[in-house]
Amino acid sequence: DGTWDFLNNDLSGEIPPELGNLTNLERLDISANHLSGEIPPELGDLAKLEGLYLGSNTLNGEIPSELGDLVNLLRLDLSHNDLSGEIPPELSDLAKLEGLYLGSNTLNGKIPPELGDLANLRTLGLGSNTLNGKIPPELADLANLEWLSLAGNELSGEILPELGNLANLRILGLGPNALKGKIPPELGDLANLEWLGFAGNELSGEIPPELGNLRNLTTLRIDETQLSGCVPIPPDQLHGYDTNLGHLSYC
Repeated sequence: DGTWDFLNNDLSGEIPPELGNLTNLERLDISANHLSGEIPPELGDLAKLEGLYLGSNTLNGEIPSELGDLVNLLRLDLSHNDLSGEIPPELSDLAKLEGLYLGSNTLNGKIPPELGDLANLRTLGLGSNTLNGKIPPELADLANLEWLSLAGNELSGEILPELGNLANLRILGLGPNALKGKIPPELGDLANLEWLGFAGNELSGEIPPELGNLRNLTTLRIDETQLSGCVPIPPDQLHGYDTNLGHLSYC
């Protein structure tokens, strides 16, 4: 059978490295269990694997670079674990990857600029880690990206105006981090954006009027910033219950 689905099954213990012998496996889902220990590098031998779901366990240690050998992988979910260390740049070899979910771990170091090579990526979830450094401009090359979460890290520097090139983006989460400077007016080009979060950064300056072009935006989080001016989006367009403008008002 090409599928192993054991999600939410109260499994415990470590992932057996012998799973790497199941070379015809196309999908392995053992998420939402009580699995511990490290991810076996032998999983990198599952050459036919299209989906690897290990999220919502208590896995620790580093992400094995051998996972970059899974050339047919479409989705990799390692979120909600206790994984540490840096994101291996070898993950950029996953040329077919559409979804990469690494959020809610304790990953550190910089975001590998090589992730910008994942041309088919639609979802990139790196939130709630301890990633630092600047947002790599290479992420703006991910033309098919629809969902980008970098929230809840220690990222610094300014918000890249190049992010305005991500024409398919629907969700952009950037806070809280330690980002500084102004909101680039180029973000007003993200015509499909529905959710935009800047909260908990050190952003300053006025909100660019170009954000008023975001006709599909329903959630805007800009509290806990030093932004000034007014919000150029009609209040009836935003859902008040999940929108926090902090000290700012509408234009």
